[in-house]
Amino acid sequence: MTQTVETLFDEGLERYKAGEDPELLIPVFKEVCDRAPKTSSAWTCLSWLYLLTEKPGKAYDTAQKAVKLNPQDPQARVNLSLAMLEAGKKGVREHIELTQQIIMVAAELREEVEHNIQDGLVRKPGWKSLERVKAWLFD
Repeated sequence: MTQTVETLFDEGLERYKAGEDPELLIPVFKEVCDRAPKTSSAWTCLSWLYLLTEKPGKAYDTAQKAVKLNPQDPQARVNLSLAMLEAGKKGVREHIELTQQIIMVAAELREEVEHNIQDGLVRKPGWKSLERVKAWLFD
């Protein structure tokens, strides 16, 4: 029996939270994106996994889709900013400024972004681009 997209997504998130290797989760979130291409949260998760596994080009493409689907998602914009920094692309400031505006008015989104940044620094210690984004958003 085929899993629903929601079940697949939720199980992928639980596996991530349990500390599973991001490389192993990429196919799960790719399937979710293939089956539900308008689900911005799936694209956001997939771009994060690509960032954690040193694939900035793929992270950039997937983060762009996430931002296009949900321009008000600060995590999607953080991921896009990170992918741009990692790939040496210009235009990061615009996404950082929009993220700052969003998290300024939405405390729960601010907390989520802070939590995700801390998680990223634990999973990928010394991640220079993420340290820069953290400083821009919270220092």
